[in-house]
Amino acid sequence: MRVLLQRVKKASVTVDGEIVGAIDQGFVALVGVGHGDGEDQAQWLAQKVAGLRVFEDAEGKFNLSIQDVGGALLVVSQFTLYADARKGRRPSFVDAAPPEVAEPLVERFAEMLRNEGLEVEMGVFGAMMLVEIHNDGPVTIWLERD
Repeated sequence: MRVLLQRVKKASVTVDGEIVGAIDQGFVALVGVGHGDGEDQAQWLAQKVAGLRVFEDAEGKFNLSIQDVGGALLVVSQFTLYADARKGRRPSFVDAAPPEVAEPLVERFAEMLRNEGLEVEMGVFGAMMLVEIHNDGPVTIWLERD
């Protein structure tokens, strides 16, 4: 399971011209699920995201977590995080879990974040989404748990 985490000032997801999720300060979590991923990977990633200290304190140091700053999360499923572009010009997505496996695990990941006391908004699984991200810093971190 992979999460591309971006610290944001604000972010939103629009589907068919309608905003389906929006946050102010916090994280956008682009989430990919691979074959064999399950509850253990989701739990580890949720705890890592909740406790990751990448927000500045009064001295400008990365000492604060999303919980410390009262931030929110926008979780967006992203099977393309499992793209393999080593051969040819068209990426392969065979390493991405099928939708019937990935969708419930992305939902479970969001639930685990909520259980950590975080506000969580979501994109729409499988939809063509317009994701607006105001990356803060920019701070972008790749998290992965095999």
